[in-house]
Amino acid sequence: MSLAELAAEHGLKRVGARPPFWRYVADAWHRRDFVVALAMYRLRAGLEGNRLGVLWLVLQPTLNALIYGTIFYVIQRGTDPIQFAAHVVIGVFLFQFFQRSMTQGAKSITGNQSLVQSLAFPRITLPIAEVVEEFLSLMPSIAVLFVILPFLGHWPAVEWLLIIPLLALFTLFNTGIALFTARLTVHVRDLTQLLPFLARILFYTSGVLFDVNKIFEQHPSIIEFYDFVPIYQVLQMARDALLGGHDYNPLYWLYFSIWSVGAFVIGLLFFWVAEERYGRD
Repeated sequence: MSLAELAAEHGLKRVGARPPFWRYVADAWHRRDFVVALAMYRLRAGLEGNRLGVLWLVLQPTLNALIYGTIFYVIQRGTDPIQFAAHVVIGVFLFQFFQRSMTQGAKSITGNQSLVQSLAFPRITLPIAEVVEEFLSLMPSIAVLFVILPFLGHWPAVEWLLIIPLLALFTLFNTGIALFTARLTVHVRDLTQLLPFLARILFYTSGVLFDVNKIFEQHPSIIEFYDFVPIYQVLQMARDALLGGHDYNPLYWLYFSIWSVGAFVIGLLFFWVAEERYGRD
């Protein structure tokens, strides 16, 4: 009789065994209060040592927008400074949500080895908690953005409500990316060193700081390529909702919905398959 058969005969179960997929999802859902509590605790802990506290959640992306915006405004001569300022602020605020979800999600398992090795719980709650934390960090920036825009000539409109479903899709997309990178870094620890470089490349190439239609006006094939870049789609939809202009492809909503659901489902399955390896590798 094998050890597995002997264990089954006595009703023993393998410690840390990967549960069936739907039971795994249900267990994670039942721990949603833990996810939110962990995200809020980490957010508070990260701010308690700073004199300005929660203000840094707004100051950091705002300073980044000011510095990068100034540099790229000088490069792109002839750009309307007021319109460009709103363009850059929206881009930087939203891109930081993606960037930090990806990089912090990548460290969610490797950075919590003692917790992973000590307790039995769905490991998926850790990368999701990182995304929730970044979402909570984004909210003050969005609130400040709503205050800034009227001073830049963009008054509240019904279209502003589109930011709600857009952020929901964006959070779903970022969760899928975080799950994907969380597992990859368990196998390849050096990935945590490479992801910041990847994020920087995406930052400079995804239309955060420039108008794709203007820069590549003479290269329509490149503009068509950007129609299928998910980060660019998010930024353009957000800018259209908050600034107006309708300078984007309406099919972006369909494209990005597919991107978001696809990224989340693939990331979820990819992470679940290796559940038994977390804390052992």
